[in-house]
Amino acid sequence: MTDVPRPSPDLLVDADRALVRTVDQLSDSQYAEPSQLPGWSRAHVVAHLALNAEALAGVLHGAHLGQHRPMYASPEARDTDIEALAAADPGEVRERFLASQGQFRQALEAMTEGDWDGRFERTPGGPSFGLANVAPMRLREVEVHHADLGAGYTAADWPEGFRRLLLDSMAKRPFPAPFDVRATDLDGTWHVGRAGDQRGDQRDGAVVPVVTGTSSDLGWWLTGRGAGQGLTTDADQLPEVHPW
Repeated sequence: MTDVPRPSPDLLVDADRALVRTVDQLSDSQYAEPSQLPGWSRAHVVAHLALNAEALAGVLHGAHLGQHRPMYASPEARDTDIEALAAADPGEVRERFLASQGQFRQALEAMTEGDWDGRFERTPGGPSFGLANVAPMRLREVEVHHADLGAGYTAADWPEGFRRLLLDSMAKRPFPAPFDVRATDLDGTWHVGRAGDQRGDQRDGAVVPVVTGTSSDLGWWLTGRGAGQGLTTDADQLPEVHPW
């Protein structure tokens, strides 16, 4: 993840509250039902959100103490932990999730301005990220996976501040080929697939496709979700995107 501006604290607070309301309203039987993510039940999504909050809280707590801590011991350990928690009783999954929300909030509030210098790794030896990315990373997890639950909250419910942050961050990710996206409701264009390239409709002498739609439809598609419903393009077909 390339650095993006730290979001307004209210964005994360409001996103957390909305997610907690949705999780609290899930019945035990709904945990076993499929989510919007292939192969994952709602229990998998809630388990992932809980473990992600714990992991990022650990990163922040370590930074506050002057200690370097990765998010996860390994990709395999992360996946195994998600599967194990998702298989637990729904009440246990719910309680673990609620507790993790508090852990992350406490770790975030304990940070001082000087604590934000430095970097952390997702797994030992992997790519590193600036500590300032923790808040936008968590906000993306909360908002996108809230919609993934398929429990009434959708991309159309994302607030404007998050939609802008999501398009900013997605535009900095690698894609198979560059293209532009134009958000009809935000009056903006994002140059996708080549960070820092602001040359408009041509890159390396080639005209790039332009994809147009609402910011929520664009954000949902850019994260590898859906088939581009609601979007149009001046090319023969939508550009290729990979799951986030």
